[in-house]
Amino acid sequence: MSTSGTLPVVAEELLKKVKQVYQELSQLTDDLLLALKFVFGPAALHALELVDCRSVTLIQSPSGRSLYQVEGSSGQIYYCLSFCLYCSCPAFMYSVLRRNDNIMCKHILAVYLCQAMGVSHQLKVSDKQLTNFLLAKDKEPGASPH
Repeated sequence: MSTSGTLPVVAEELLKKVKQVYQELSQLTDDLLLALKFVFGPAALHALELVDCRSVTLIQSPSGRSLYQVEGSSGQIYYCLSFCLYCSCPAFMYSVLRRNDNIMCKHILAVYLCQAMGVSHQLKVSDKQLTNFLLAKDKEPGASPH
């Protein structure tokens, strides 16, 4: 998990600890859950729910480009770029970018947790399909890019 330079040091170290503990125990300890709640606030619980529901999919193309698709709790699909901390959800635009209330939205946190725990689905697509996924946010809700 290469997050250097994109996350505050405390968050990065906590995610490294999540990875280590999950590899050893196949679960997260109560202390880690409390630390996640402390560092990420209410987004932590919501992100863990997304992880439990297996709502995160890593989409990769032959060129090596990738993005994450996260099905939100409302069923809406959001696209995340973890390398630059971007999510297409309204909460990211409002809470992270405008108000600077949060480090990241629950969707990006779910992506980082899935990376640390190794539990995301994977989908291989063509470069054209990947481009269509990125452009999908401009289409009707529920429309799948082809």
